[in-house]
Amino acid sequence: MTIPQILYETILWVEGATALIALFYYHRKKEQHWKYFCLYLIIIFLCEVFGKYSPRFIDYDSPKFYNYFVIPLEFIFFYWLYAAKTFGKPKLFYILSLLYLLSFIPNEIFLDTKKEIFSINYTLGCLILMILVIMEYYHQVNSSEIINFSRNRMFYINLGVTLFYIGTMPFWTFYAQIRQYKEIWDIYYSYFQISLIIMYILFSVSLIRGKQKPGLL
Repeated sequence: MTIPQILYETILWVEGATALIALFYYHRKKEQHWKYFCLYLIIIFLCEVFGKYSPRFIDYDSPKFYNYFVIPLEFIFFYWLYAAKTFGKPKLFYILSLLYLLSFIPNEIFLDTKKEIFSINYTLGCLILMILVIMEYYHQVNSSEIINFSRNRMFYINLGVTLFYIGTMPFWTFYAQIRQYKEIWDIYYSYFQISLIIMYILFSVSLIRGKQKPGLL
């Protein structure tokens, strides 16, 4: 097996382990939104299992499944977790989600909807998420709880989101262009896989070690 193949198989195992940890900690979390975070991790794992094994049994459109369901679910969930719950600004969540969903309109009208990933849609989703990530870093740095960052659940989540979503944004934004340069594409694709693995490990750590920040829901 090649390194990308090994990493591909590892991703599903790591996501599965994270889903099991989320299932174990579901009833231990008192705050409702952390219960939803556990459910989110389980749902994403099930989506990945479906995406990998369902072609053996049924004929389905993989790009549409990810572009119209999985990826929007990921972005909107994190908008909700950051804006509505971490920052306590539900109106911000609705505004950002609406902006993201509106990006499907030009994609449907002007672009090829058969692409592996909708670059404009994904790029806007990542840019919005990047703003929330920066806001969270600013909050953490200026918080009196900065010395206890290792027990801050959002520290691990924010770091994982930064490494994967923000770190791979150029890869998917310029996917067609990067694809023409095999060596660059191979390196960035390996980063995509490795950062995804690290992100889910950090999500697991956030459930095991993290605790809710004082003063937040």
